[in-house]
Amino acid sequence: MTEEEKQHDLTKRKFYKAEQEAGFVESQPRTTPQQQDPAYRLAFRDTDFLLREELRPVRFQLELMKPEMLLDEANIGSTLVMYGSARIPSPEMADAALATATTPERKAVVESLVAKAKYYEEARQLAKIASTCGVVEEGKRQFVVCSGGGPSIMEAANRGAEEVGAESIGLNIVLPHEQAPNAHVTPHLSFQFHYFALRKMHFLLRARAVAVFPGGFGTFDEFFELLTLIQTGKMQPIPILLFGKDFWSRVVNFQALAEEGVINFDDLELFTPVETAEEAWGHIVKFYDLDC
Repeated sequence: MTEEEKQHDLTKRKFYKAEQEAGFVESQPRTTPQQQDPAYRLAFRDTDFLLREELRPVRFQLELMKPEMLLDEANIGSTLVMYGSARIPSPEMADAALATATTPERKAVVESLVAKAKYYEEARQLAKIASTCGVVEEGKRQFVVCSGGGPSIMEAANRGAEEVGAESIGLNIVLPHEQAPNAHVTPHLSFQFHYFALRKMHFLLRARAVAVFPGGFGTFDEFFELLTLIQTGKMQPIPILLFGKDFWSRVVNFQALAEEGVINFDDLELFTPVETAEEAWGHIVKFYDLDC
């Protein structure tokens, strides 16, 4: 196509792409005071500007859009989300964890965590089962394993998927103390968030089932927000598999909440207590009438 033909082409872009414009700017020497002042930077290349307090709505939008666009490009239709503690050791690390206990009080705590190492294995196994099933609908992969991207139960989820050759998602959060993504998250599906709210939104946008393992404040926050969304009708019901009946019945008295009248007795049916990966996957298969 000649230059003249290009000018008359109705489908050709008439403006340069942003990356091209940025290249033009960066190729030019900045020799004058005007060019050297921060005010002259392209707004989308000006990190100091993007980090201003007034730009928080823009950062919200970017943090919503980036994972959404990349997950779409990766043909991920739905996810199996796994919530759980960042402190429960894997069975291989149980002895090392016990060795860190230097006082009777600390030993009792570590022993309690080590006793929950079985849930690391159940999370790992559930991820394997879901990933092996390999459900695809309308060209999109379904029940792709998604975790918070960190250690412990999150690591187990990503590890299980990796061990059967499947990709998995990790949604990390920036914390004052560094939380690096675990080594089993698929690199191009490893995301980092500044805002907890946007991270929790992405957990649920594609979720078609959620497995909740024993955990602390973070797990409670994620689990109870999910219950609230379904209870209030803001989200349609999905399977919520609650691993560890002994743990949850000890730390939350759901029955008492219903008896006190602050929730309905029907709300106790929003989640299903389970103990094994096979049991959990069975509920998902039944709910969606899957052939696997």
